[in-house]
Amino acid sequence: MSDLPSLGDFLQRRREALQPEDVGLARGARRRTAGLRREEVALLSHMSTDYYARLERGTGPTPSEQMLTALAQGLHLSLAERDHLFRLAGHRPPSRHSGTEHVSPGMLRILDRLDDTPAEIVTELGETLRQSRLGIALLGDAALRTGPARSIGYRWFTDPASRAAYPPDEAANLSRVYAAGLREMVAARGTQSRAAELADDLRARSPEFATLWDAHEVGARPPEVKRFHHPEVGHLDLSCQTLLDPDQSHRLLVYTAQPGSESAEKLRLLAVIGSPSVR
Repeated sequence: MSDLPSLGDFLQRRREALQPEDVGLARGARRRTAGLRREEVALLSHMSTDYYARLERGTGPTPSEQMLTALAQGLHLSLAERDHLFRLAGHRPPSRHSGTEHVSPGMLRILDRLDDTPAEIVTELGETLRQSRLGIALLGDAALRTGPARSIGYRWFTDPASRAAYPPDEAANLSRVYAAGLREMVAARGTQSRAAELADDLRARSPEFATLWDAHEVGARPPEVKRFHHPEVGHLDLSCQTLLDPDQSHRLLVYTAQPGSESAEKLRLLAVIGSPSVR
């Protein structure tokens, strides 16, 4: 059974505990609110300000699991806080298994500070959960993707457009990397896992993947320097640094260019140009 008054109080307390800089927002000159404004939480949680305000007042409808998930991420809740939020709304908390899509507050804080750097948070299946502004400009808006296509490995073998940003020799190596990585994930998660479902689907859809899968290669790793071909700024050589959240098997990927290089200049240009169409 839901407890909407307690839910509203919890939301208000968490909102007031956050500062704009905690969630990647500018503070502004005239701020009298103790923490975030309601409209800021609504923006971060992808809902209307009126809907969020009614939740805080305890007068709104019982939020769905989808809405609660959005609120948990918008308010940068920990897993314990997320679970509490779900229970107050009368829902069973999501499983805490390694495939969860709830990004930890610490990793979100890091991403929020990378506005001028291409970065993304991905699951162990290569599903992008969050992107920096420049990450969207470089790689396309992941929020527009649904279903299995959320996984870069799935798109790689089913959508030729996903390879447009990579030179042919780089693409051949990445095919091996994605197939080997999924092979390792199926072994780790089991034959009833989402990884196994994805592999079965790809074997039926892609002869290339089926061939690589049958080779049973493991341990293939991407190159230290990734080469991209962007439709607006052209060729970029970018290093990829990875930060791992072992509790939730999420990775923060940060793409950087050598200072003073042509690629660094192109990244600055890309920041001005903005986002390409989704790939």
